[in-house]
Amino acid sequence: MTESTSGTEAAARVADVLLLFTDGPTTLGVSHIARELGLSKAVVHRILRSLAGRGMVTLDPESRRYRLGPSAAALGARAYGDSDLRFSAVELLRELRDKTGETATLTQLVPNGRVYLDQVEGTHEIKMTVELGRRFPLHAGGTGKCMLAYLPVATRERLLGRRLTAMTGDTVTDPDALRAELDEVRALGYASSGGERQADAGSVAAPVFGATGDVIGAISVCGPRYRITPEFVAEVAPLVVEAAGRITRRLGHPG
Repeated sequence: MTESTSGTEAAARVADVLLLFTDGPTTLGVSHIARELGLSKAVVHRILRSLAGRGMVTLDPESRRYRLGPSAAALGARAYGDSDLRFSAVELLRELRDKTGETATLTQLVPNGRVYLDQVEGTHEIKMTVELGRRFPLHAGGTGKCMLAYLPVATRERLLGRRLTAMTGDTVTDPDALRAELDEVRALGYASSGGERQADAGSVAAPVFGATGDVIGAISVCGPRYRITPEFVAEVAPLVVEAAGRITRRLGHPG
């Protein structure tokens, strides 16, 4: 193994450890990280000790579990403030909220998933809110599926070839059924869902593309499942698609 290859693999391991903190619990132990990433506990311990020395993670001395530290928060805040995607979308999220009354969200594609980058909460007393910064899988929910549908075929098949976890009783986990849904998403230009990621929530989502034409994110209108009816989807989908197209053009792609 060359020095360059060894360095690349080490950097990838560090990145994988950090990304694991975006998936679920806010605190993680050495054994859990080692098991999830298929690494030895000794390797994970060395990585965490190095990250802790730079303030990227902090250790709770009582539970012996780690959480993201102040340096990670500073990086996240800088990325959030400098995001071209967020800057291009925030005005249109407000417009979608005002036109529909429901929460409008912005999602960014990340390795092996997606994260909510921003939201403008709905005007109803009972409304949907999302957790910013947490990584969710692409196969569960309209927002993820409208990005998954437009990924390169090889990338899409790699993701569909993995074990697809059910987040609710309505999550589609059969790869063939998902492929059929993704064909429909590409034909329509948007995706809708009911109860696939969160049991009582529904959404209508459309993809956003970067300057090179690659899918980089999505916007959605989401709310309680009982309000996201087929009639609501038919009425709102053109608004979401149009707004996604405007964001895409602001990012430098003709759409």
